[in-house]
Amino acid sequence: MQLYDVVHRLNKKENMSAIAPNETLDDVVFENRNKSYGAYDIRTRYGRSIVIATAIGVAILILLAAIPAISAFINELTEEKEVKKEAKLELAEVAPPDQELPPPPPPVEIEPPKVDMVKFTEPEIVDEPIKEEDLPPPQEDLSKTNVSTQTQQGDEDFIDLPDPNDGKKVVEEPQAPQIFQVVEQMPEFQGGEDALLKYLGKNIKYPELARDANTQGTIYITFVVDENGRITSPSVLRGLTGPGAKDCANEAIRVVGSMPAWKPGKQNGKAVRVQYNLPVKFTLR
Repeated sequence: MQLYDVVHRLNKKENMSAIAPNETLDDVVFENRNKSYGAYDIRTRYGRSIVIATAIGVAILILLAAIPAISAFINELTEEKEVKKEAKLELAEVAPPDQELPPPPPPVEIEPPKVDMVKFTEPEIVDEPIKEEDLPPPQEDLSKTNVSTQTQQGDEDFIDLPDPNDGKKVVEEPQAPQIFQVVEQMPEFQGGEDALLKYLGKNIKYPELARDANTQGTIYITFVVDENGRITSPSVLRGLTGPGAKDCANEAIRVVGSMPAWKPGKQNGKAVRVQYNLPVKFTLR
């Protein structure tokens, strides 16, 4: 609707002097129009909507401004509850007793049981006659009791246990001789290292299974050369892997164990037992 039409209608109402006292501008504008819905309904509720919106906005602003105060109040309540809980967990100090405890009783000394003893004094050359109590006891009494500087009767319930080593000689078991790893003069094969290599090459027989499988390598045999130069306790320190490796190890042990006596090792000029490690090579040519 144009503004001209609205002004024209207002002038017409004033000229007619027929405007109702409760009539508003909306009634004039929407005269002879449908007022049940549309713009007329919105315009009539506009003032109330403005009031409600303003009230809601003010309430939100007040709530936002009061949030810090509410948060501080909640924190104070929480701290008070924690302080109360901590106060409940505190334990009261126990006061020391007024009376002091009596001292512990002294330990009871137990007298050891008495054993039969016969007084025996060493004879001395004196001019006075010997008293009967100073005479030495007979040999039979000495064999049945203990000898002391005074005579004493033992307790009836005391049992004198016999010495388990009485009349027996304690024999100490002989200790095994020490086996050295390194000595001043190491043991040596008769004839030196060249003779040892010739002996091994002449006596070792290559196992057929290892030969067919082309199993080669070095086996380390450890043994002990005793004081007389004899070879004892030969064993495999490190062997081979592959087919026939066990047969090679057994052959090496057999040959080393059957070696003739070596020159024994010496420490401080004395022959001693020495452990020796010997490499035995199995090579196909």
